[in-house]
Amino acid sequence: MTAGGFFAAAPDAALAALFVPFESGELRLPVDGRALFLRARAGMRLREMAQPGWLCEQGFLPFADELGRNGLRVSEPAADEKFPLVLLLPPRQRDEARALFARALQHLAPGGTLLAAMPNAEGAKSGEADLAKLSGPVQHLSKHKCRAFWSTPQPTDVDQHLLVEWLALDEPRTIVDGYVSRPGLFAWDRIDRASALLAEHLPADLHGRVADLGAGYGYLSTQVVARCPRVDALDLYEAEARALEPARLNLARAQREGGRDVAVAVHWHDVTRGLAQRYDAIVSNPPFHQGRADLPELGRAFIVSAAEALLPDGRLLIVANRHLPYEAVLASRFHEVRTRVVREGFKVIEAVGVRG
Repeated sequence: MTAGGFFAAAPDAALAALFVPFESGELRLPVDGRALFLRARAGMRLREMAQPGWLCEQGFLPFADELGRNGLRVSEPAADEKFPLVLLLPPRQRDEARALFARALQHLAPGGTLLAAMPNAEGAKSGEADLAKLSGPVQHLSKHKCRAFWSTPQPTDVDQHLLVEWLALDEPRTIVDGYVSRPGLFAWDRIDRASALLAEHLPADLHGRVADLGAGYGYLSTQVVARCPRVDALDLYEAEARALEPARLNLARAQREGGRDVAVAVHWHDVTRGLAQRYDAIVSNPPFHQGRADLPELGRAFIVSAAEALLPDGRLLIVANRHLPYEAVLASRFHEVRTRVVREGFKVIEAVGVRG
């Protein structure tokens, strides 16, 4: 199963609500059949509504793959490309959402409509208010415990100063201790406590080629560079494309400051599909959430992929919430499994020797 399968329960309510204005007759699809859908998600209503001229953009690889499997065109629009209809499923994180509203308006053709939908419980009223600040008059409909809201701005309606300001919200920025991140990434504005605990317990004798699975903005990888002098190659795997640039910047800084020359590669990849390379060691703070719900099977899939990618005497080091049941799958895949530390609700586990 791919991560797309784990996350198959798309925000169907928001996606359904997005198309309510067309069903009610409030809006009509563009005559030329062209539309841009930012943060697109696959689903039945999209398959029913989409036309050949639609372009879907999605930076989370499992979701992008799911769109492709549904026969939709998935790519990024050209910088100057304009569309008569721009659709958007804004995220909960407000700075990220504001930057997306600004990007959407950049791609909106004169006289075109920007249409968004959000669950009521995830800031729909705030999202609508933000769009109104940026683009002028906004209309809305409510259904499926969501709000669909849209604007058809005149050029003079758009606050150009605010547009520039909000576009900059998505630029990689310095957070703490010199790390670079951007809004919407996991633990984007801080050092995650679980990752910090794993970093503290990285064995100094890790060596050879190492992988970081679900690397985010690269904190854990920078700690491998700083704490493990015998590591000479490091591969970062991350499914969220927006994390890749901050990760590269953070790794470059770690090598400069440490005087290290590590062969580093950053991969946009769904770890649950497996890894093509073989490794002496793998480190990971595996994801285990879909929204606010625990999804421990995703973490278990990371463990399976890691075991299959390790050399026979390889080592896996993971950190997880104390309650997550990873020990059984670890024991089935490795000869030795031990808990290195339990602290602050987290546990660091080391597994050594892959079972044949």
